[in-house]
Amino acid sequence: MAKTRKSWFGMIRRKFLVSSPRSSETIIVLHTNNTTFSQEQPPPPPPSTPATIPDDRVYKGEDPSFKETAAATKIQACFRRHLARRAYKALRSLVKLQAVVRGAYVRRQSRIALECMHALTRLQVVVRARQLQLLTSNLSYS
Repeated sequence: MAKTRKSWFGMIRRKFLVSSPRSSETIIVLHTNNTTFSQEQPPPPPPSTPATIPDDRVYKGEDPSFKETAAATKIQACFRRHLARRAYKALRSLVKLQAVVRGAYVRRQSRIALECMHALTRLQVVVRARQLQLLTSNLSYS
């Protein structure tokens, strides 16, 4: 079972890492459908690559490099899906946090506004009481 894992991992590693002409360095290569992007130009492909294999063999999946490419593509898709889900969860939790913060801010604003209204009401009661007191005192003197 360990041998299977080692060969599986080696297959994937070979798909992602291509050794450079210098023996001690490796070049990281990103594979897409038909293009390869890398920091340095890779050496020319040997004659037994899928480019020299007839198209019918490549489409039937008989070529081992086709299986490796398909496996690498599937792993990349799964990993990108994982990253997208993680980003979506982070965004969703950020939106929830914003809602909590905004809700707390609105509650604070409404509490302050209510306190101001209570203060104005108390002031209005004091003013009316004083007016009533002045009115009653003027009536009692007359």
